[in-house]
Amino acid sequence: MGSDMLHDCLRGRWKVRLGRMEIDARFRYYFQHPWSRLVVAYLVTFFNFLIFAEDPVSHSQTEAHMIVVGNCFSFIVNKYPGGGWNVLKIVMWILAIFTGLVAGKFFFHRRLFGRYLRLKMFREDHGSWMTMFFSTILFLFIFSHIYNLLLLMTGGMGPHMVTEYMGIRNESFMKMAAVGTWMGDFVTAWMVTDMMLQDTLYPEWGQTARRFWKQGNNRIVLFWTVLISLTSVVVLVISTDWISWDNLNRGFLPSDEVSRAFLASFILVFDLLIVMQDWEFPHFMGDLDMNLPGLSTTQLKFKLPVCKRIFKEEYHIHITGKWFNYGIIFLVLILDLNMWKNQIFYKPYEYGQYVGPGEKIYTVEEPDTLSHFNRSTLTWEWRSTNIDPRTNLTYIHRDMFLHSRYIGASLDVKCLAFIPSLAAFVLFGFFIWLFGRFQDSETFPESQDKTYERIKRKSPSDLGVTPEEVHVSMSETLKRSGTPMLLLVDAHHFGSSANSISPCSNETQETQPSISLDKAACPEAADVDKLSP
Repeated sequence: MGSDMLHDCLRGRWKVRLGRMEIDARFRYYFQHPWSRLVVAYLVTFFNFLIFAEDPVSHSQTEAHMIVVGNCFSFIVNKYPGGGWNVLKIVMWILAIFTGLVAGKFFFHRRLFGRYLRLKMFREDHGSWMTMFFSTILFLFIFSHIYNLLLLMTGGMGPHMVTEYMGIRNESFMKMAAVGTWMGDFVTAWMVTDMMLQDTLYPEWGQTARRFWKQGNNRIVLFWTVLISLTSVVVLVISTDWISWDNLNRGFLPSDEVSRAFLASFILVFDLLIVMQDWEFPHFMGDLDMNLPGLSTTQLKFKLPVCKRIFKEEYHIHITGKWFNYGIIFLVLILDLNMWKNQIFYKPYEYGQYVGPGEKIYTVEEPDTLSHFNRSTLTWEWRSTNIDPRTNLTYIHRDMFLHSRYIGASLDVKCLAFIPSLAAFVLFGFFIWLFGRFQDSETFPESQDKTYERIKRKSPSDLGVTPEEVHVSMSETLKRSGTPMLLLVDAHHFGSSANSISPCSNETQETQPSISLDKAACPEAADVDKLSP
């Protein structure tokens, strides 16, 4: 009697667990389905166009400013005092770049992300260039403040202090940002399209399109033709103002600062979703045999010209598929965060704008005259009743009318828009921390040497073979020798989890605890790479 009750209890628990696993599998199937990934990728592109058109900052004639990035831009590009100070400034930002590259590679990438956090996506040299890029921005920002301290100690150098103001107008900067986000988002969407048409994980999806895409050089020709032609049109339209959004929509569903803040927030969410929908997120340790977008190879590798008498080694730059595809997204995140910041802290007067009837926004289009006005004169009441002596017309006749609105919402209300973005960032970090780290019992794979690749050691990369291809070749050798291939199962987290990858093998690890399946003996397991709901 007692044994029957125990048997029924265990069977009930396994039914509940299997039911949860089935729900998780169905959710992941549809969440990572090609249609879902394509819709998200192209929606980001559309939303970026929409917020650029609706954002009143895009028409502002005041000086552009951007936190951190503005300091780096001003540090390198402008505000040179002249004489010996120019030499000092150039030496300091060159030193900042060098320090950022070294710290990004050996401290942030290898020590912090690799040995301490044990992140799988940063194994060996993966993601090192992206880490070095952001580390360089950090050290340029730090060195710019050291440079400011030297100017402050000298005295009388206030106009040459490095600040977040970039020395260009908001209108020009926002056009450049719009082109940059278009390039980043559309290139990413086009890359996702290319990957979807190459993959085999969803064999029933888009069979006709896949056959055409893979035939000959169709994918390469179409990729570059569409990318170059559409980018040329977008750059031409944005830079010349041939198309006016306010003339097109004629006030249809005008936005205010709250709706624009939520739109910018959801753009950030979709940027992260593009990465999270990848089949190999969050570890990126798979061996999907896909060519890089627009190329006929699965990897890019460059040999750096160095003096062998000094270094006695040859160094290579190796770009893998995942960082090639999604590295752009992290760059676009910087511009999208700045866009969100503009909506949250937007006040018309600070951007040379004011509010008229119907809470509509007006923009002063003559930047030279902005210094002559203050908060009392930069209003609709004053500019609509006072005459400009140069034109004998009221000042408002020279100003640009926008359908975008400013309702004066409080900062507390506008900050609610950050909740979706904050939730997405937390979820993104949670999945990486939970499923994208090597366990303490696992060995963290590091680069074969302490810098990059040494020709003397003849690493797989020197022979034109990636680490993933090494694992594949090992698997094929085991199959030929008759050695059974095991589908390993790990249950480190909550008893069941999403797919995880062993650091010693690229074989997929399913999530039932304490079970090992022999592919050679179990035909059903042979087709594990095919997904189904």
